[in-house]
Amino acid sequence: MPFWKNERITPAQIIILGFLLLILCGAVLLTLPFAVNGPGRASFFDALFTATSATCVTGLVIHDTALYWSPFGQLVILMLIQIGGMGVVTMAVAIFMFSGRKIGLKQRWVMQESISAPQVGGIVRQTRFILRAAFAIEGIGALLLALRFVPRFGLARGLWYAVFHAVSAFCNAGFDLMGRHDGPYSSLTAYAGDPLVSLTIAALIVLGGIGFLTWYDIREHRLRFRQYRLQSKLILCATAALLLGGFLFFALYEFRLPRWEGLPAEERILAAAFQSVTPRTAGFNTVDLAALSQPARLLMILLMLTGGAPGSTAGGFKATTLAVLLLSVRAVFRRRDNAQCFGRRLPGETLRSASAIFLLYLLLFLTGGILVCAIDGVSMMDALFEAASAIGTVGLSLGGTAGLSAPSRLILIFLMYFGRVGGLTLIYAVSANGKPAAQYPLEQVTVG
Repeated sequence: MPFWKNERITPAQIIILGFLLLILCGAVLLTLPFAVNGPGRASFFDALFTATSATCVTGLVIHDTALYWSPFGQLVILMLIQIGGMGVVTMAVAIFMFSGRKIGLKQRWVMQESISAPQVGGIVRQTRFILRAAFAIEGIGALLLALRFVPRFGLARGLWYAVFHAVSAFCNAGFDLMGRHDGPYSSLTAYAGDPLVSLTIAALIVLGGIGFLTWYDIREHRLRFRQYRLQSKLILCATAALLLGGFLFFALYEFRLPRWEGLPAEERILAAAFQSVTPRTAGFNTVDLAALSQPARLLMILLMLTGGAPGSTAGGFKATTLAVLLLSVRAVFRRRDNAQCFGRRLPGETLRSASAIFLLYLLLFLTGGILVCAIDGVSMMDALFEAASAIGTVGLSLGGTAGLSAPSRLILIFLMYFGRVGGLTLIYAVSANGKPAAQYPLEQVTVG
């Protein structure tokens, strides 16, 4: 009997087991001799790191994707990105629907957990909409990128590059195939001044990161913002604030530094917009990240940790978690019992979950960064950058991933896996069910 039909396994456990099995299958495929260019084969550890990075839509690599992996290896990576980005359970349910098999209550329950839906009712209809919208957006993105890639690389390779980068961008993965033409680990630096490529990739990143249920709200209510769910309102407002804040910092401070004098003014604006989008778990870059100032690196670490929306292709501890914490801080300053927003009151359980997730991510991020710094002797800023990129499933790097030792790579593998399946999912998967029948006496503790 398949594990997802076992009644004793919870939806959270099904999700984390599904991602784990997908990673292992991908690693096995990437160890095949024809998965790499040239003689020999990839070691299982290298394949495991790459499969984890692709499935968890991160983009951290220890080998340049275009130079090291063969077309078959690149196809395996693309499939892992697509399935991992859309969610293992979502893709499995898609197979059920297309095959005409009946979807039972247990499968609907798992689907609800997978896309962070508020209720089971209408979950099949929502999943069908998600799949159609996702493939449509990826298709449009691929067509736009083909306008630039086909003239440069030819018809077959140009279309392949367009599809690969459209899927990688929409799923917030950050894998690229530009190493063969623009140098190893070059990402999209050759397109820093190209509005078509930069804006298309940025749009795909944002659309993939705002969450599937936010699309559903927009489809149902169009521009009637007041009728959106509170979650959708928080996601859109938090995303807009983070993108605007990042753009203003890069445009008004970072790209006005003397080190960027070689960039024309219009390219600086375009680069500022792109660099404000890509830390939201995407992993592409159009400028040399190693040349960024220390304040810019710190800001990117903070943006990487924030992540995207629940039920999206993005990782991190989610923008809604940050929004709930900030609203709770505002409630404390205003001496209110509950956080409030858009005429709604947030339950105390939401704040407790947000606080637990935030502290868990922060603890793992700092621990991972400190361990990488201690093991490999890299600077603390570089180690924290790698740790934030891994746990936020971003994929941006200052160039040190390939030089890390095996223990540091294992740390990054764990952080990538944790960042993709989500802190709350892991908490639910390992925690005991039910509430205690009795409670201890209440006693006040002073904080502050």
